[in-house]
Amino acid sequence: MDEGTTNVVLADTVPYEPYPEPDLNLCPTSSCRMERKRIKIACVGLGILGLIAAIITCALPSWKVTSFTGHYIVMAWVHEGLWMGCVYQSTGRYQCKTYDSRLRLASDIQAARAMTIVCCIVTVISLLLVTCIKNEDTKPKIFLAAGVGMLIAGMLLIIPVSWTANNVMRDSKNPLVSIDTQLGPCIFIGWAGGLFLLLGGGLLCCFSRPRSGGTGGTAMYHSNTALAPAI
Repeated sequence: MDEGTTNVVLADTVPYEPYPEPDLNLCPTSSCRMERKRIKIACVGLGILGLIAAIITCALPSWKVTSFTGHYIVMAWVHEGLWMGCVYQSTGRYQCKTYDSRLRLASDIQAARAMTIVCCIVTVISLLLVTCIKNEDTKPKIFLAAGVGMLIAGMLLIIPVSWTANNVMRDSKNPLVSIDTQLGPCIFIGWAGGLFLLLGGGLLCCFSRPRSGGTGGTAMYHSNTALAPAI
């Protein structure tokens, strides 16, 4: 080589140990933690509202309301639920009676009983998972399981009330059915409760998703360079 020139000599490239990528489900900043806390409180609140609505829907005898008239005056109302029926008279008196278990109940009532009970159980389990688990490493998976549980509970509540509402609307349009039957308050409470559970479950599922799809580690390399004069 010409005199006065220098040559760059590259030493062997030394690989470093791979650096693990940070867990993006964890919140290093206070603002991120506050955001997660607010979302968690909102999901728990929606779940509690859905659970209360599910219990009311299951317990109260107001799925169907039938009115009986005489001389164009309503004389009595019959409220039917999953477990009992109540007769309210225009004089202010009322009487409730549970369904006789020896009698064969309609298939929609039996299915509604099972689905609303399972809905309440699944909702309670989901709320316990969200509020009682403190391990930060398992929280995303736990939140996902709780969110799926609340979604299932919401569908288990919406299906029976929609089934009953469809039967009532179908009978009201049937000219062969002379009894005036209307939707009871429990139908609307069940729809609202199912919507709360679906919203809470959807938020939990979105809340548990990783913010990035990258996995694994990144290998870092460092090159040692030396400057040596040309000979």
